[in-house]
Amino acid sequence: MRCVLAILLFAFLGGCSTVPTSFTPSNPVPPGEVSHALWQELLREHVHGGAVDYPAIARQGQLQAYLALLNRVDPAGLPVGERLAFWINAYNAFAVKGILDGYSPGSLFGRYRYFIARDYAVGGQTVNLYDLERQILINQFHELRMHFAIVCASASCPKLQPWVYEGAFLDQQLTRVTTEFVNDPSRNRFDRSRKVASLSMIFRWFQKDFEARSGSVLNFVADYVQDPSLKRELLAGDYTVEFLEYDWSLNGLPPQ
Repeated sequence: MRCVLAILLFAFLGGCSTVPTSFTPSNPVPPGEVSHALWQELLREHVHGGAVDYPAIARQGQLQAYLALLNRVDPAGLPVGERLAFWINAYNAFAVKGILDGYSPGSLFGRYRYFIARDYAVGGQTVNLYDLERQILINQFHELRMHFAIVCASASCPKLQPWVYEGAFLDQQLTRVTTEFVNDPSRNRFDRSRKVASLSMIFRWFQKDFEARSGSVLNFVADYVQDPSLKRELLAGDYTVEFLEYDWSLNGLPPQ
Protein backbone atom coordinates (compact mmCIF):
# COMPACT_ATOMS: atom_id res chain seq x y z
CA MET A 1 0.00 0.00 0.00
CA ARG A 2 2.81 2.42 0.84
CA CYS A 3 4.40 1.89 -2.59
CA VAL A 4 1.04 2.47 -4.31
CA LEU A 5 0.49 5.71 -2.40
CA ALA A 6 3.99 6.86 -3.25
CA ILE A 7 3.44 6.21 -6.96
CA LEU A 8 0.11 8.05 -6.93
CA LEU A 9 1.58 10.98 -5.00
CA PHE A 10 4.51 11.35 -7.37
CA ALA A 11 2.38 10.91 -10.48
CA PHE A 12 -0.15 13.53 -9.38
CA LEU A 13 2.29 16.10 -8.10
CA GLY A 14 4.73 15.53 -10.94
CA GLY A 15 1.91 16.12 -13.40
CA CYS A 16 1.08 19.44 -11.78
CA SER A 17 4.52 20.94 -12.35
CA THR A 18 5.90 22.37 -15.55
CA VAL A 19 9.14 21.97 -17.44
CA PRO A 20 10.74 24.91 -19.23
CA THR A 21 10.52 24.72 -23.02
CA SER A 22 12.96 27.60 -23.56
CA PHE A 23 15.66 29.26 -21.52
CA THR A 24 16.53 32.91 -20.96
CA PRO A 25 19.83 33.08 -19.05
CA SER A 26 21.21 36.44 -18.05
CA ASN A 27 24.87 36.99 -18.90
CA PRO A 28 24.80 33.74 -20.92
CA VAL A 29 27.83 31.52 -21.36
CA PRO A 30 28.56 30.78 -25.06
CA PRO A 31 27.95 27.08 -25.86
CA GLY A 32 31.61 26.51 -26.66
CA GLU A 33 32.67 27.83 -23.27
CA VAL A 34 30.39 25.74 -21.03
CA SER A 35 32.66 23.99 -18.52
CA HIS A 36 32.07 21.41 -15.82
CA ALA A 37 35.54 21.92 -14.32
CA LEU A 38 34.22 23.15 -10.97
CA TRP A 39 32.02 20.08 -10.59
CA GLN A 40 34.90 17.86 -11.71
CA GLU A 41 37.12 19.32 -8.98
CA LEU A 42 34.56 18.55 -6.28
CA LEU A 43 33.96 15.02 -7.51
CA ARG A 44 37.65 14.21 -7.76
CA GLU A 45 38.39 15.47 -4.26
CA HIS A 46 35.30 14.42 -2.31
CA VAL A 47 33.81 11.28 -3.92
CA HIS A 48 35.54 7.98 -3.26
CA GLY A 49 34.07 4.61 -4.23
CA GLY A 50 30.69 6.27 -4.65
CA ALA A 51 30.73 7.68 -1.09
CA VAL A 52 30.22 11.44 -0.95
CA ASP A 53 31.88 13.66 1.65
CA TYR A 54 29.04 16.16 2.03
CA PRO A 55 30.65 18.14 4.90
CA ALA A 56 33.78 18.72 2.80
CA ILE A 57 31.74 19.90 -0.19
CA ALA A 58 29.78 22.26 2.07
CA ARG A 59 32.99 23.86 3.31
CA GLN A 60 34.05 24.87 -0.19
CA GLY A 61 32.57 27.29 -2.69
CA GLN A 62 32.86 25.33 -5.93
CA LEU A 63 29.34 23.88 -5.84
CA GLN A 64 27.66 27.24 -5.46
CA ALA A 65 29.83 28.65 -8.23
CA TYR A 66 29.00 25.69 -10.48
CA LEU A 67 25.26 26.06 -9.84
CA ALA A 68 25.51 29.74 -10.70
CA LEU A 69 27.21 28.75 -13.96
CA LEU A 70 24.39 26.31 -14.82
CA ASN A 71 21.93 29.20 -14.53
CA ARG A 72 23.89 31.07 -17.22
CA VAL A 73 23.64 28.25 -19.78
CA ASP A 74 20.98 27.77 -22.43
CA PRO A 75 21.00 23.95 -22.75
CA ALA A 76 19.10 24.14 -26.03
CA GLY A 77 22.14 25.76 -27.62
CA LEU A 78 24.38 22.77 -26.91
CA PRO A 79 24.99 19.87 -29.33
CA VAL A 80 22.85 16.88 -28.41
CA GLY A 81 25.66 14.87 -26.78
CA GLU A 82 26.86 17.85 -24.79
CA ARG A 83 23.26 18.63 -23.84
CA LEU A 84 22.66 15.18 -22.38
CA ALA A 85 25.96 15.34 -20.48
CA PHE A 86 24.98 18.80 -19.23
CA TRP A 87 21.68 17.56 -17.81
CA ILE A 88 23.25 14.50 -16.16
CA ASN A 89 25.89 16.65 -14.47
CA ALA A 90 23.22 19.18 -13.48
CA TYR A 91 21.00 16.47 -11.95
CA ASN A 92 23.86 15.11 -9.86
CA ALA A 93 24.94 18.56 -8.68
CA PHE A 94 21.36 19.50 -7.78
CA ALA A 95 20.96 16.21 -5.88
CA VAL A 96 24.02 17.06 -3.78
CA LYS A 97 22.78 20.61 -3.23
CA GLY A 98 19.44 19.27 -1.98
CA ILE A 99 21.19 17.23 0.69
CA LEU A 100 23.29 20.22 1.76
CA ASP A 101 20.10 22.30 2.02
CA GLY A 102 18.59 19.85 4.50
CA TYR A 103 16.36 17.84 2.16
CA SER A 104 16.45 14.04 2.19
CA PRO A 105 14.76 11.23 0.23
CA GLY A 106 14.91 9.01 3.32
CA SER A 107 11.12 9.01 3.92
CA LEU A 108 8.01 9.16 1.72
CA PHE A 109 7.35 12.81 2.53
CA GLY A 110 11.08 13.47 2.34
CA ARG A 111 11.09 12.13 -1.22
CA TYR A 112 8.29 14.52 -2.17
CA ARG A 113 10.25 17.45 -0.74
CA TYR A 114 13.54 16.30 -2.25
CA PHE A 115 12.36 15.40 -5.76
CA ILE A 116 9.36 17.67 -6.33
CA ALA A 117 9.12 20.57 -3.86
CA ARG A 118 12.69 21.82 -4.39
CA ASP A 119 13.37 23.75 -7.61
CA TYR A 120 16.77 24.45 -9.14
CA ALA A 121 17.76 27.21 -11.55
CA VAL A 122 18.95 26.44 -15.08
CA GLY A 123 19.24 29.00 -17.86
CA GLY A 124 17.02 31.51 -16.09
CA GLN A 125 14.26 28.92 -15.51
CA THR A 126 13.57 26.39 -12.76
CA VAL A 127 13.09 22.64 -12.71
CA ASN A 128 12.82 19.99 -9.99
CA LEU A 129 14.61 16.65 -9.94
CA TYR A 130 11.47 14.67 -10.73
CA ASP A 131 10.75 16.58 -13.92
CA LEU A 132 14.40 16.81 -14.88
CA GLU A 133 14.57 13.02 -14.91
CA ARG A 134 11.24 12.20 -16.51
CA GLN A 135 10.38 15.13 -18.73
CA ILE A 136 13.89 16.06 -19.86
CA LEU A 137 16.27 13.12 -19.53
CA ILE A 138 13.76 10.39 -20.39
CA ASN A 139 11.35 12.08 -22.78
CA GLN A 140 13.86 14.18 -24.70
CA PHE A 141 16.82 11.80 -24.98
CA HIS A 142 15.40 8.25 -24.72
CA GLU A 143 18.75 7.04 -23.37
CA LEU A 144 18.10 4.26 -20.86
CA ARG A 145 21.72 4.12 -19.70
CA MET A 146 21.31 7.54 -18.12
CA HIS A 147 19.41 5.83 -15.27
CA PHE A 148 22.77 4.53 -14.10
CA ALA A 149 24.47 7.91 -14.36
CA ILE A 150 22.09 10.09 -12.32
CA VAL A 151 22.44 9.75 -8.57
CA CYS A 152 19.77 10.76 -6.03
CA ALA A 153 22.08 10.67 -3.00
CA SER A 154 20.91 7.24 -1.80
CA ALA A 155 22.69 3.97 -1.09
CA SER A 156 20.76 1.95 -3.69
CA CYS A 157 21.27 4.55 -6.40
CA PRO A 158 24.10 4.14 -8.88
CA LYS A 159 27.44 5.30 -7.52
CA LEU A 160 28.35 8.93 -7.97
CA GLN A 161 31.47 8.83 -10.11
CA PRO A 162 34.60 10.92 -9.38
CA TRP A 163 34.40 12.46 -12.85
CA VAL A 164 32.00 14.52 -14.94
CA TYR A 165 30.09 13.40 -18.01
CA GLU A 166 31.37 14.83 -21.28
CA GLY A 167 29.73 14.81 -24.69
CA ALA A 168 32.84 13.53 -26.47
CA PHE A 169 33.06 10.47 -24.22
CA LEU A 170 29.43 10.07 -23.21
CA ASP A 171 28.71 6.79 -24.98
CA GLN A 172 31.71 5.10 -23.35
CA GLN A 173 30.90 6.65 -19.97
CA LEU A 174 27.26 5.51 -20.04
CA THR A 175 28.27 1.99 -21.03
CA ARG A 176 30.83 1.95 -18.21
CA VAL A 177 28.40 3.00 -15.46
CA THR A 178 25.63 0.71 -16.74
CA THR A 179 28.00 -2.26 -16.77
CA GLU A 180 29.24 -1.40 -13.29
CA PHE A 181 25.70 -1.11 -11.93
CA VAL A 182 24.38 -4.32 -13.49
CA ASN A 183 27.33 -6.36 -12.20
CA ASP A 184 27.33 -4.85 -8.70
CA PRO A 185 26.03 -7.58 -6.32
CA SER A 186 24.84 -4.95 -3.85
CA ARG A 187 22.40 -3.72 -6.50
CA ASN A 188 21.60 -6.80 -8.61
CA ARG A 189 21.98 -10.47 -7.72
CA PHE A 190 21.54 -13.66 -9.73
CA ASP A 191 20.73 -16.98 -8.04
CA ARG A 192 21.77 -19.38 -10.76
CA SER A 193 20.63 -22.50 -8.92
CA ARG A 194 17.09 -21.15 -8.45
CA LYS A 195 17.10 -19.14 -11.71
CA VAL A 196 16.06 -15.96 -9.90
CA ALA A 197 17.26 -12.49 -10.84
CA SER A 198 16.96 -10.04 -7.93
CA LEU A 199 17.15 -6.66 -9.59
CA SER A 200 17.26 -3.02 -8.56
CA MET A 201 13.93 -1.23 -8.25
CA ILE A 202 15.12 1.03 -11.05
CA PHE A 203 14.22 -1.79 -13.42
CA ARG A 204 10.72 -1.95 -11.95
CA TRP A 205 10.08 1.80 -11.93
CA PHE A 206 11.01 2.08 -15.61
CA GLN A 207 10.12 -1.46 -16.66
CA LYS A 208 8.02 -0.43 -19.65
CA ASP A 209 10.90 1.60 -21.08
CA PHE A 210 13.34 -1.31 -20.74
CA GLU A 211 10.82 -3.69 -22.29
CA ALA A 212 10.15 -1.32 -25.18
CA ARG A 213 13.86 -1.04 -25.91
CA SER A 214 15.05 -4.61 -25.36
CA GLY A 215 11.93 -6.81 -25.26
CA SER A 216 12.32 -7.49 -21.55
CA VAL A 217 14.19 -6.21 -18.54
CA LEU A 218 16.35 -9.34 -18.53
CA ASN A 219 17.32 -8.83 -22.16
CA PHE A 220 18.58 -5.35 -21.29
CA VAL A 221 20.44 -6.64 -18.24
CA ALA A 222 21.99 -9.46 -20.26
CA ASP A 223 23.55 -6.92 -22.63
CA TYR A 224 25.73 -5.69 -19.74
CA VAL A 225 26.35 -8.87 -17.73
CA GLN A 226 30.06 -9.67 -17.88
CA ASP A 227 29.77 -13.42 -17.27
CA PRO A 228 29.13 -15.01 -20.71
CA SER A 229 27.43 -18.11 -19.31
CA LEU A 230 25.11 -16.02 -17.12
CA LYS A 231 24.31 -13.87 -20.14
CA ARG A 232 23.21 -16.98 -22.06
CA GLU A 233 21.06 -18.13 -19.13
CA LEU A 234 19.31 -14.77 -18.87
CA LEU A 235 18.63 -14.65 -22.60
CA ALA A 236 17.18 -18.17 -22.47
CA GLY A 237 14.19 -16.65 -20.68
CA ASP A 238 13.74 -19.11 -17.82
CA TYR A 239 14.71 -16.73 -14.99
CA THR A 240 12.14 -15.31 -12.58
CA VAL A 241 12.55 -11.63 -11.75
CA GLU A 242 12.12 -10.10 -8.31
CA PHE A 243 13.00 -6.61 -7.16
CA LEU A 244 15.13 -5.65 -4.21
CA GLU A 245 13.98 -3.21 -1.55
CA TYR A 246 15.46 0.22 -2.22
CA ASP A 247 17.81 1.62 0.41
CA TRP A 248 17.16 5.37 0.66
CA SER A 249 19.86 5.99 3.27
CA LEU A 250 22.47 8.62 2.43
CA ASN A 251 25.31 7.70 0.11
CA GLY A 252 28.05 9.25 2.22
CA LEU A 253 28.91 11.35 5.24
CA PRO A 254 25.93 13.49 6.29
CA PRO A 255 26.33 17.27 6.24
CA GLN A 256 27.00 18.86 9.60
